[in-house]
Amino acid sequence: MNWDRFAQQMAAMARDLLAQESVDDTLNRITHSAVELVEGCDAAGILMLHGTKVETLAPTEKLVDDSDRLQERLGEGPCFEAARRTDGERVFRIADFTEEQPSWPAYAPQARTLGLGSMMGFLLFTEDEELGALNVYSRKPGAFTEASELAGWLLASHAAVAFSSAREHAQMEQAVATRHAIGEAMGILMGAHRLTEEQAFDALRLFSQKNNIKLREVAQRVCERGGMV
Repeated sequence: MNWDRFAQQMAAMARDLLAQESVDDTLNRITHSAVELVEGCDAAGILMLHGTKVETLAPTEKLVDDSDRLQERLGEGPCFEAARRTDGERVFRIADFTEEQPSWPAYAPQARTLGLGSMMGFLLFTEDEELGALNVYSRKPGAFTEASELAGWLLASHAAVAFSSAREHAQMEQAVATRHAIGEAMGILMGAHRLTEEQAFDALRLFSQKNNIKLREVAQRVCERGGMV
């Protein structure tokens, strides 16, 4: 591997990640960067585990989603395990799917039928939270080298920070938008029904609770209709 060229590509990718406008854009840039930067990589995706349910984010090919669905259905597999590991291990690698895989006896042979030859996974984590796993795939057995693993680990380290930052920014934007909508709805109710600020907020809150609708959605309805829903 040409490490000088890789360093330049990594620096460009890091700047590009910060310029993305949404969480989805950031995730797509991460997985496409994996295909570009990790030697031997044909496809990539990010796996999030919610209990026993798998969520696949930004897959570059259908192969990624098929592998994740297979692991979810079987309840086993390297990505499935990587996303819930607690032993500190941050990288896993299956060098050759044509060889027996005792750890995943059901998944491995079925993964071969999907066209998988080898794969690697890297935990996405920051100091504060574990975010999931970045998984890279090749159709060829033995496609990934030690250099591929190092490149993937460096990419995952950058990706985790960018992912966490993008998600935090999106949450802050949503919180600001929610406060703005609630304030606007309260103003409409106060003017239309001669309510105090407290009475207007209570009216929104009670409607939200009674109808099991989120407060921001009630506020949006009031703003759209110019009065109480």
